Amino acid sequence: MEESKSMSMCTPKLVQVTHVFDIFGYSKHRGMGNEEFIRSGTFSVGGHDWSIRFYPDGFSKDKLENDFISVYLEFMSKGAKVRGSCDLRLVDQITGLSASMHKTGLRTFDPADHLGRFAPHIRYFKKRGDVESAFVANDRLTIECIVTVIKEPQVTETKAFRKIEVPPSDITKHFGKLLEDEEGFDVTFCVRRKTIGAHRFILAARSPVFKAQLFGPMRKGRMPQRVTIKDMQPAVFSALLYFIYTDSLPDKDLDGDDTNTEMIRHLLVAADRYAMERLKLVCQSILCENLSVDSVATTLALADQHSCDKLKDACLEYIACSNAMDDVVETQGYKNLKVTDPSLIVDLLERTKKVRNA
Repeated sequence: MEESKSMSMCTPKLVQVTHVFDIFGYSKHRGMGNEEFIRSGTFSVGGHDWSIRFYPDGFSKDKLENDFISVYLEFMSKGAKVRGSCDLRLVDQITGLSASMHKTGLRTFDPADHLGRFAPHIRYFKKRGDVESAFVANDRLTIECIVTVIKEPQVTETKAFRKIEVPPSDITKHFGKLLEDEEGFDVTFCVRRKTIGAHRFILAARSPVFKAQLFGPMRKGRMPQRVTIKDMQPAVFSALLYFIYTDSLPDKDLDGDDTNTEMIRHLLVAADRYAMERLKLVCQSILCENLSVDSVATTLALADQHSCDKLKDACLEYIACSNAMDDVVETQGYKNLKVTDPSLIVDLLERTKKVRNA
């Protein structure tokens, strides 16, 4: 399955404006009365109009609290809604630094909702003198309002993720070249008068039997430089080494050609001898795919002898399910099987009986 990945990004678009509202002659505005206010000039943020309301004598409908000031942010645009936030601040006339009196989180400003028109106001319940001593100088009060508006999010165009192709592993190619070039051999095998070189560390890494023979308790005396291999053809041992180095068979002709079935059988025996389970499975797979009336009995005996249970079951099913029993019993492999392992014949007959009765 071909896989791909693409991406896009969404980022909020923020517009922020700081409006400074200077109130000169601050003391002259006192006494206007509760709920009376002075409005700042209108300023624009994010394409919408805003203003500041300043209540010198506070804003309280019950008119009981009159010793405080109130400040509101008013959303002036009609027929529009906007999401935003504000930070209402008062400026220290001496240092020029502002201090936040009330900072809101994101909210929706909607003129249709009277309560939604204003950010929560700044109210001072302390004595007016405390406020005036901190922020009023030369009869001047400065209000600073920072308004942030969230506009439509910006979404980028969809782009494909960059993809770096990694070629298949070629480590076996390099190991195969090492074997082919015969470089750095540190052990020699004598197989029926033919000498074959190899690298002991590679053999030990791939086969526990070779590891024990070359490095473990099985070795005798010093590290062996020359090892004699008995009961194996040179071609089979060479194929075994090729698989150790490359994890593949040495010749495409071994991958299922009927004329090479005997070679695959010998290679399976070698794989079992050196505890190379993957090679053993490869050989079983090839033999399984090439079962025939002439070969199945011999392959069955081989599978039983080397504990190849899956291959053994495949052979029994082939004979039982293909109605080829009569032809199989005439083969030399079946006749040999009757002599060497009669118990397999019993298994075969029982499997055939079950299939026919099913």
